[in-house]
Amino acid sequence: MARLRSPNGGCPWDLEQTFETIAPYTIEEAYEVDDAIRRKDWSDLRDELGDLLLQVVFHSQIARESGHFTFDDVVESLSQKLVRRHPHVFGDASAEDAEEVLRAWEEHKRAERVARGADPHGSVPRALPALLRAAKLARRAARAGVFAPSDPLVSKLEPELGTAAPERVGDFLVALAAALGARGIEAETVLRAACDRLEDRRKAQ
Repeated sequence: MARLRSPNGGCPWDLEQTFETIAPYTIEEAYEVDDAIRRKDWSDLRDELGDLLLQVVFHSQIARESGHFTFDDVVESLSQKLVRRHPHVFGDASAEDAEEVLRAWEEHKRAERVARGADPHGSVPRALPALLRAAKLARRAARAGVFAPSDPLVSKLEPELGTAAPERVGDFLVALAAALGARGIEAETVLRAACDRLEDRRKAQ
């Protein structure tokens, strides 16, 4: 990558790239990894993981050129984080099950955010698809006690949703998106706006 980015004989396209121009490719490659896993195409997964790793290398090279950090710094930071967040493996703490590990992980993340002066609750990337972001925000808001699925509409749907197969729930979401579209309402847009309102309420708590 250093050679591709070299002003002397490097690739013109690679030389033009920035963090901002590469970011969309990073997101796309992550989805390609997910797709290969869902298809259980392990050969394709190998290749897609390589493409995703390329994104990490690319961003790290741009950062090195700017004097921010290097690829080695990225790996070292990750190693330290894994050790810090797994005291039940690398330290004297204990964890009975995965749920306990997850709770401890979240507490470690919270402490790290407080230490650097960030929002203790963290943030959910706005670039996520709205439905995925909504699910993550709802879980975090519920833990903070500022959200519960108590809307009357949800109460009416609960009996059906509670017994419906995942395929049926998926069909319902498609039908809802279609119904909104027929009324000139863009489902992604209104859900993103709802996510923003939920995050504002959570942060105000």
